[in-house]
Amino acid sequence: MLKKLLPSNEHPIERGVRVVLGVGILSLAFVGPATPWGYLGLVPLATGLLGSCPLYTLFGVSTCPVQRPDA
Repeated sequence: MLKKLLPSNEHPIERGVRVVLGVGILSLAFVGPATPWGYLGLVPLATGLLGSCPLYTLFGVSTCPVQRPDA
């Protein structure tokens, strides 16, 4: 059930970029302009850590490399 709800649909490099971007945006809530808009960084951080993007699932997109079964 969890695999259907949160399928792995992100490439490992994309996951890393999302985590770094999320932490960078989230840091704006504490340093810099210190606005609440920095909490939007939680979205890319969470999707990067989970490896699943809800919008990708909704639209049927996947950047995750396809694993072929052993022949």
